Amino acid sequence: MLQRFARITIKMGLQYRTTFSTMGGENWNKLTREEEQVIVHKGTEPPFSGKYLKWKEDGTFVCRRCQTQLFTSKSKFDSHCGWPAFDDAIPGAVKEVQDTRRPDAVEILCSSCGGHLGHVFRGERLTPANTRYCVNSLSIDFTDSKS
Repeated sequence: MLQRFARITIKMGLQYRTTFSTMGGENWNKLTREEEQVIVHKGTEPPFSGKYLKWKEDGTFVCRRCQTQLFTSKSKFDSHCGWPAFDDAIPGAVKEVQDTRRPDAVEILCSSCGGHLGHVFRGERLTPANTRYCVNSLSIDFTDSKS
């Protein structure tokens, strides 16, 4: 039954969000209205406004909704794009899907809860990895490596 539901929701854009928001939600963090707009409804925070844009501490960035580890501070770089940027994700933590609203963009989601993180861009030559994960600060939290 679950597989059938998953197949249906992947094909139907609006149902896709509903699937993730109802599965496992009892263990997720409560979101503010702004966080919900970005994480659940696939919004974007204003450029140069995010808490983690210029963050320099050592540690791990986690999904704001489910706390899954997504990126390490070692992969963060200043891309001057207005949002936190990473050139690598923790293996298996981020899922890439074609953005149905922007045919030229690849959306990134938390692999655990399906929360919208931002977009990934390749071929810009900003780092040796040639990849830029452009992430909304509202979609992530930070865990200090000292904790």
